[in-house]
Amino acid sequence: MELRHLRYFVAVAEELNLTRAAEKLFIAQPPLTRAIKQLEEEVGVALFIRKPRGLVLTTGGEYFLEQARQILDKIAATVSDTRRIAQHRKTVFSIGFVPSVFYGQLPLMVRRLRRNKNLEIILHELKTREQVDALKAGKIDIGFGRVRIEDPDVDQELLFDEPIIAAIPAGNPLTRHPPSMKELSEWPMITFPSGPGPNFADLTQGLFHRRGLRVNVMQQVNDLQTALSLVASDMGFTLVPEQVRRLNREGVDYMPLEDDNISVPVIASRRRGENPNAVMRLANTILDELVENRLTGRYP
Repeated sequence: MELRHLRYFVAVAEELNLTRAAEKLFIAQPPLTRAIKQLEEEVGVALFIRKPRGLVLTTGGEYFLEQARQILDKIAATVSDTRRIAQHRKTVFSIGFVPSVFYGQLPLMVRRLRRNKNLEIILHELKTREQVDALKAGKIDIGFGRVRIEDPDVDQELLFDEPIIAAIPAGNPLTRHPPSMKELSEWPMITFPSGPGPNFADLTQGLFHRRGLRVNVMQQVNDLQTALSLVASDMGFTLVPEQVRRLNREGVDYMPLEDDNISVPVIASRRRGENPNAVMRLANTILDELVENRLTGRYP
């Protein structure tokens, strides 16, 4: 099996039409058809169902598509990193993160890693689900998120649970005392990020649903900064991790919740079964120290 077979297969799977796929690949259709047939013979299963109006992926084809994309992404990332290392003679260490974890200790970790002049640190803003895919594709080396996602190729470590607080328009009656979840449910809510779950929005809305409360979501936005802008505009409140308090925003008051033990996890994701290299061992050592500082109260 050659890489071109994987590239051909992905193109056909995306187009579900041999003619369009051939045009996309800038090759004639007959050799593309032969390549797909050779691939199916080598894999030993049918990857497509041929129909009069085009192709349909089989169950095996859907699985093979996911794996083929990861292989091609891994190769692309490896080539890119190799070129970068050759140009700068540095080791590349890539970190994925959700924005809400970047207001705490993660910047300290990045700063300490950057002291090593032989390291090039690359940051990728990714949702937790995207981090899992990026780890498997080799795009990142470690990810920091909020949502637990089961995947046989990825290990997730709970670093600590972080209290949730409310970001409320300044001067709103909710700022007179720590609001309860019931009180918050009576006001318009802004959630982030938008899009398919699981995500932080699912976690926060679940806090209301588990208490039998209905929530009035007036706006879903893609990022924390936009959510806080809407709060400052008196459009509603939003729930945020405690670390976000460090982001001073005019027109926004941060309030603890009346309800006890409402928190959200901070989770580190790594590739499962991979022996840590020197850079990962250094990152883990720094991370262990920062988490210990957090858990013992030496860092707010």
